[in-house]
Amino acid sequence: MNRPLLPLVAALALGLTQPASQAAPATTAQVAPQEARAAKRYTIEQFMATTSLGGASFSADERRILFHSNASGIFNVYAMPVDGGPPVQLTDSKTDSCYSVSYFPQDDRFLYTRDQGGNELNHLYVREPDGAERDLTPGSKLKALFAGWSADGQAFHVATNERDPRFFDLYRYDAKTYARTLVFQNDKGWQNLEISRDGRWLALAKRNTTADSDVYLADLKTGEVRHLTPHQGVASYSAEDFSPDSRSLLMTTNDGGEFTRLVAYDIASGQTREVERADWDIVYSEYSRDGRYRVTGVNQDASIALRLYRDGQAVPLPQLPGGEVRGVRFSASGKRMAFYVNGDRSPSNLFVAEVGSSAAPRQLTQSLSKDIDPAELVDARIVRFKSFDGLEIPSVLLMPKEASPTRKVPAIVWVHGGPGGQTMRGYSAAMQYFANHGYAVLGINNRGSSGYGKSFFTADDGKHGREPLWDCIEAKTHLAATGLVDPERIGILGGSYGGYMVLAAMAFRPEAFKVGVDIFGVSNWIRTLESIPPYWESQRLALYQEIGDPVKDRERLMATSPLFHAAEIRKPLMVVQGANDPRVIKAESDDIVAAVKKNGVPVDYLVFDDEGHGFSKKKNQIEGNRRMLEFLDQHLKGAAR
Repeated sequence: MNRPLLPLVAALALGLTQPASQAAPATTAQVAPQEARAAKRYTIEQFMATTSLGGASFSADERRILFHSNASGIFNVYAMPVDGGPPVQLTDSKTDSCYSVSYFPQDDRFLYTRDQGGNELNHLYVREPDGAERDLTPGSKLKALFAGWSADGQAFHVATNERDPRFFDLYRYDAKTYARTLVFQNDKGWQNLEISRDGRWLALAKRNTTADSDVYLADLKTGEVRHLTPHQGVASYSAEDFSPDSRSLLMTTNDGGEFTRLVAYDIASGQTREVERADWDIVYSEYSRDGRYRVTGVNQDASIALRLYRDGQAVPLPQLPGGEVRGVRFSASGKRMAFYVNGDRSPSNLFVAEVGSSAAPRQLTQSLSKDIDPAELVDARIVRFKSFDGLEIPSVLLMPKEASPTRKVPAIVWVHGGPGGQTMRGYSAAMQYFANHGYAVLGINNRGSSGYGKSFFTADDGKHGREPLWDCIEAKTHLAATGLVDPERIGILGGSYGGYMVLAAMAFRPEAFKVGVDIFGVSNWIRTLESIPPYWESQRLALYQEIGDPVKDRERLMATSPLFHAAEIRKPLMVVQGANDPRVIKAESDDIVAAVKKNGVPVDYLVFDDEGHGFSKKKNQIEGNRRMLEFLDQHLKGAAR
């Protein structure tokens, strides 16, 4: 499965958490301190000494795994033996993060991506066996995205917007010479260029609104484009993967229901049949390279539960302590399987298993800092509370160890990006850092969040700055009801769209929270919508439909933009921004900081000159989290009751 374009719901997302362990969820009544003692305190340097990992690709001989890691301080590409041993660093970037893509199927060359200072203009690079690096997508303003290997490994596909910055064309690269051929010229803003293994079929996505989408099928032999998903009402369709024989296309859809299920479209007959369903959203499904295995991910109450099939029959995944299995990748022969295990108190670690063997999977990495005892960290709990209108709001709660009815703690309402993002369970160094230093952290999934059905996802359309914000206000009541949180010491923190929610809370409900921490949040919707990156053109109208049109809805957008109401902000505010952010440009933060300072309100402004929309360098993560904790300690933890 290859997804070269970002889905709209992630367009403004910070990605503050990730899915993790499958412990039983808790209701409000079940929330209680694990033990009424303070945890051993750890510094942000100790938390950030934890290594973040991602990607997994087997070498041609299936003896090594390619992945990326930030062990060097920023992400670089590494390889290590599947039998265990020290990782070998293969790229040595000191300034810009490198992310692994894939080994070549027949030799030791590999592909990886890198942008410049967080500007999101990723290029695709190849590293030759002699260590030489080559940019396969040269140019100053283009964005390139890997789109998968051909079935025989003799070619790979790349999407770039070099011809027209608004649209991504698809190219075929010869794996030996790197000569390329245009496969599909994208003049209509199609998304998700998913190509079949025989190279004939191309699945195309069309975003109608944030909740409504269609899939089309292009015949690259004849040029015909077929609409596969005509439907009535609001329904989402997404192409997932072609079958190994290229005769059918897997798609997810919520047409006729609340949650997405998996269906298969037969190309010859034009018939669609159901393949798999769950009581939650099926978020992806893909085949292994040899076609024998298929992996499905289910968004099960803020965790991703995996299902594995061999020749169409369900097979059990390895049962390992400390978290859930995720990111499964098979070797070309299907004899080996790589995957990550992630938990609330354990960051992702890379494992390899011999398929069909009774031997235990081998753990290749130890990501958690050796200075941190996982017993001193806290488990997350799934909690739900009723909002102002009775709508149930699911959330992820971390409660510090020292919290008790006689020792109530301060709290942070943590708002995800999106608008349609989701706070997931899983290891978050930042969340654990705040909990370790005595703060309850409630990761709220306010209305408009994904993962809880179509109706919940669309419940915020055209209502930003109102009902979703009011859900965050009601979260204070829930936190107070635990009996463990001081209701007079609750702040709000969020990134991107979550940063907007912070500013909206401070401007439109200034009495609600003691402090706000805005991480590259939108302050002026009109400017943000007018400055959408050109490569978002295919989803621009859908974003206008949900948030507002900067021309037609100018008055409403001014009413919901905190910048125009900054005079109402009276509580201490911290703002964190990446100078190279292409999504929420630096002017958004500059202007709100200047406006709030005019009120005489304490404002702490932190700008990283070498980051974009999200902070990938450890030195910046250390500085940012330290400064946030210092701000919270000064203005929230010690706040007068």
